[in-house]
Amino acid sequence: MTPVEVTRGGGPVVLGLPHTGTWLPADVRARLNARGRELRDTDWHIHRLCDGLLPGATTVRATFHRYVIDANRDPSGQSLYPGRNTTGLVPLTDFDGKPIWDDAPDAEEIEARRLACHAPYHAALAAELERVRQRHGVAILYDCHSIRSHIPFLFDGTLPDFNIGTNMGATCAPAIESATREICAQANGYTTTVNGRFKGGWTTRHYGRPAEGLHAIQMELAQSTYLTEEAPPWAFDAEKADGLRRLLARILESLADLAPSLGGK
Repeated sequence: MTPVEVTRGGGPVVLGLPHTGTWLPADVRARLNARGRELRDTDWHIHRLCDGLLPGATTVRATFHRYVIDANRDPSGQSLYPGRNTTGLVPLTDFDGKPIWDDAPDAEEIEARRLACHAPYHAALAAELERVRQRHGVAILYDCHSIRSHIPFLFDGTLPDFNIGTNMGATCAPAIESATREICAQANGYTTTVNGRFKGGWTTRHYGRPAEGLHAIQMELAQSTYLTEEAPPWAFDAEKADGLRRLLARILESLADLAPSLGGK
């Protein structure tokens, strides 16, 4: 299986989908323990939730699971959140802090996975961002994520529904953060935070260079906003998702509309 799927659009917005894939090579599956094979930390159905939200958007989607290698982690292995519980380039535990391997990969195996999966995903993403920037003068990366709303190993209490990450405003123009925040904050029945527990992963921080016409923002959704329940079988709730999709479409449309004011063509 190819490690990355790309759907090209003509607009200024690129959707990154690093954590929706569930593919495991046979040798990786064989080395995971029973808990690891549950794939609990998948960004379940995010590609379905975001499909068709913005005509003209480009999508770049990793097909491999984050337990193979995490496409939203620094390839050097440096932690995104020093001093806090998190998972690494190849996670040794799940988000609950429970081991997921019977036979954890060594450094040589991790490097092989980086070359086979992580590098092709980011090569494709970088190429699409540059193509879009050449066409529009700017490119806006909207990195799509979701996570369970209750994970004591990672954070206290209940996660807000919308977790907007811009690395404290460093990865995009202020207008992008403001437009996203305002639409979320005005939505009835949802809660919102900006640069809270999730400030943007490696993807957002790596590609977000506003001075160069590259803007990046991460949206981490609580899975309670569109799943029947945050537990197996991780069922997609069409009724919840319909309302959420309308809101997400408004966000993406507003970002596309901002492109000319950011120095775009």
